[in-house]
Amino acid sequence: MTIQITKLSDDFSTAPQISVEDIAEIAQLGFKAIINNRPDNEGGGDQPTSSQLKAVAEALGLTYNHIPVIPNNIQVEQVATFATAYAVAPKPVLGFCRTGNRAGSIFKLAQVGK
Repeated sequence: MTIQITKLSDDFSTAPQISVEDIAEIAQLGFKAIINNRPDNEGGGDQPTSSQLKAVAEALGLTYNHIPVIPNNIQVEQVATFATAYAVAPKPVLGFCRTGNRAGSIFKLAQVGK
């Protein structure tokens, strides 16, 4: 499967929900870190858990962070947590959620707070 990636900056891109199988492609594309902004079980049983994704990502040498955000309800603390995770993450970083919108929004909010 080819992942639909939207580049927001040289160091940050977004994608809709990824699968365990997508992580090898993500690494091949040159990403060094993944930030998951989707709460576990939001999409039901078809959605891989954050722990499943983290295990594969780390096995492939990627940094992985899970900062779950409820749609249309990004909190100040989540932006701060994201900003810290992004600042220390090796670049480039791929952020994802169900559609990629939350990942893009939290990135933009973190950039405003810089």
